[in-house]
Amino acid sequence: MDFRTTDNNRFTVTTPLYYVNDLPHVGSAYTTIAADVLARFHRLQGKSVLLVTGTDEHGQKIQRTAEGLGRTPQAHCDQVVAGFEALWHQLDIKYDRFIRTTNPRHEAIVKEFFQRVWERGDIFLGQQKGWYCVSCEEFKEERELLEEHRCPLHPNRETEWRDEQNYFFRLSNYQERLQAFYAEHPGFIQPEIRRNEVLSFVNQGLQDFSISRVNLDWGIPLPTDPSHTLYVWFDALLGYVTALLEPEQEPTLENALAHWWPINLHLIGKDILRFHAVYWPAMLMSAELPIPNCVFGHGFLTKDGQKMGKTLGNVLDPVELVNRYSSDAIRYYFFKEIEFGRDGDFNETRFVNILNADLANDLGNLLNRTLKMVHKYYGAQLPAIPEEGSLAENSLIGAGRELGDRVGDAYRSLAFSEACEAILTLVRMGNKFIDEQAPWSLYKQGRHSEVEQVLYTVLETVRLAAYLLSPITPDLSTAIYTQLGFKINFNDQTLIHVSAPFSAHSRWGILSPSQELGEPQPVFQRLELLEVVSL
Repeated sequence: MDFRTTDNNRFTVTTPLYYVNDLPHVGSAYTTIAADVLARFHRLQGKSVLLVTGTDEHGQKIQRTAEGLGRTPQAHCDQVVAGFEALWHQLDIKYDRFIRTTNPRHEAIVKEFFQRVWERGDIFLGQQKGWYCVSCEEFKEERELLEEHRCPLHPNRETEWRDEQNYFFRLSNYQERLQAFYAEHPGFIQPEIRRNEVLSFVNQGLQDFSISRVNLDWGIPLPTDPSHTLYVWFDALLGYVTALLEPEQEPTLENALAHWWPINLHLIGKDILRFHAVYWPAMLMSAELPIPNCVFGHGFLTKDGQKMGKTLGNVLDPVELVNRYSSDAIRYYFFKEIEFGRDGDFNETRFVNILNADLANDLGNLLNRTLKMVHKYYGAQLPAIPEEGSLAENSLIGAGRELGDRVGDAYRSLAFSEACEAILTLVRMGNKFIDEQAPWSLYKQGRHSEVEQVLYTVLETVRLAAYLLSPITPDLSTAIYTQLGFKINFNDQTLIHVSAPFSAHSRWGILSPSQELGEPQPVFQRLELLEVVSL
């Protein structure tokens, strides 16, 4: 995927700034893990990487939720934010910046941006009438609503009729510029199905959208009219800019945009595509700022083929899920079994079966039984690298030599399931190879050179698979590398590009006869089917 970056050594990726009306759900975890996988991959390549996540904390929904719980809005936000940070830690997500829109530095950025757009004449006072969804923080067009004026995204809640004065952004002024931009940059919206949705929406004609609310205390006051509070989207989207400030910098647009802008990739759920692919670039055009390189809208997650919802009692609790099944298990399942960009399903039985088959059996058992043979036949010393010959040129080695490029291309294209399948195909070839070569029989026959070649080839297959999986399963990959004699921790992202650079470790033949191997032990415990607790 071409992110149109002007600096090939820099990569900036963002998650949405999650709304803190409630604790994080599995959909939020899905997006954030995806961003972490990409950040890890680009760090392996030696790039300067910034992974931005955070929380959107203003708006009427937050205020009402806090009041209903008997808390102040700030106390409510603080409590929920702690839940996000704890879950990201549990899921091995190594973010670089966590921005909160209640940060005073953010308010300074928002006000400066607002002033730019105001001076351009793209903000005006007008009357807003229509059905308003508090959960979406958005006015809905009549054609979008379900029966009884219910929001399609929140069908259990009725929208509210509003008739009020608001300040508006002149989105209609930017229709032609947006259409021209989409044509000039066809990769700006990904995947193609999301791009088509946006083009259809824009081609129907753009309407100016409200950027303020009255009678709302919880938010940033409008600089030109403090009786109004900035609408959540005009506030929240600027969080991506605020996050780019270094801690010691004065909060100005110039400082924030100096190094990491434009952002290479916004990763979002498809439900907020319009705000990121239409409103956001138009706002940036108005402020005469560069537009991010790509917006990728992934699909929704379902459970057992059904949409998740509290009324159905089938909402997955990500904290309970990771506590029961481990971070690597969750990370692997979602990115092996779901084509990123499409809707995907969580089925607990399939989850357990996939993890046991791929990681416990195919990969883990291949390492364990091969390492046991090495210890039995040669102590803890790795067999010599095979010389050129029939075994050295087998199909397993041929596939291994090509795998790094294939998997690298898949990661760059956000084709995570494709990367996993390519890696597991090599692992399965390794299992077939060792069964066919039967090194235990060769050893009894005194054919030690062939035994060494077989065992080295299989261990190098496992090493290569572990390395290429490390952006997705860092704990598993670290355990495998440790048993193969490396002092490398894939969760230590600071110098990973030095200790295990992609240019070297994604290639065949890294294992050395000087390696002292660790004791063989299972690297991924088989999972037992447990009832997942729902929210």
